[in-house]
Amino acid sequence: MTRTRSLASGLLSLSAAAVLALTGAGGATAAPAASDDQRAPSVARASLATAGVAEYWTAERMRNAIPGDVLAKRAVERGVASGASKAVQGKATKVPSTKGKPTIAAAENPVSHIGKVFFTMGGYNYVCSGNSVASTNKSTVSTAGHCLNEGPGAFATNWVFVPAYENGAAPYGKWAANQLFAPTQWSANGDMTYDTGFAVVNTNAGGQRLGDVVGGSGVAFNQDRGLSYKAFGYPAASPFNGETLKSCTGAASNDPYNPQFNSQGISCDMTGGSSGGPWFIGTSSSGVQNSVNSYGYNRMAVMYGPYWGSVIQSTYNSAAVS
Repeated sequence: MTRTRSLASGLLSLSAAAVLALTGAGGATAAPAASDDQRAPSVARASLATAGVAEYWTAERMRNAIPGDVLAKRAVERGVASGASKAVQGKATKVPSTKGKPTIAAAENPVSHIGKVFFTMGGYNYVCSGNSVASTNKSTVSTAGHCLNEGPGAFATNWVFVPAYENGAAPYGKWAANQLFAPTQWSANGDMTYDTGFAVVNTNAGGQRLGDVVGGSGVAFNQDRGLSYKAFGYPAASPFNGETLKSCTGAASNDPYNPQFNSQGISCDMTGGSSGGPWFIGTSSSGVQNSVNSYGYNRMAVMYGPYWGSVIQSTYNSAAVS
């Protein structure tokens, strides 16, 4: 198991969970492998222009940005099509709706190191969630892979992180990314197993680094499966509006419908816009981060996140020292 120590100190408490409302198809219920260590780590990187990016994100553009779940949905559908033939001889089945009352995401006060992510991709403006993480450069933000790369396809532009966002306020400013990192398994193939990315942001106007201003969460890789998590994010799709932080807490279990994704899910009714929000081991935002909000299925109050193994660790390592 691998962990890094946290930079966070004196941070605001608690934050919000996230999940995407997507359509899925079925598969066998075999348990995924415990780790992806057998996959060769390989990292894709993009350098971004940052001049004028913070100014680009006006209040109106932030308010009108499209929740990023539509980007994850495309990758899920591709993964279902390719994985179903292996799992159930090409006979995909619809994911059943969940019985009973769904888990309602809890309202949270802003957390200094958790925020909203805004970016442009394919000519459209999108919104996701993200988290400042401990790193050598003190300038690294975690998010979902689909929140910085089309998977497969081009990297985003106009990428900014707005920590502790609430009702349009940006108390710590808008931090423009100068580099984006994703596993090549995501950037080249859109493999949901690796739906995680990291952004390296500029210093602010005063020359301060992100981690020095808002702190940063420790990160952990190659952990046991089935741990308990608290997940955070800014769900923007109905019935939420993306203006405040939400959270969900629960024990993780494997995705039984698409085991080829190797992901785990926790009970949560979060919607699009929360993708990329952090999963912390334990019950608070002071824990180490061990996944991100990635995808979900229509009518199911479950949020799924990728298993953070050696491939995602290699991606983090590349970003953290850049």
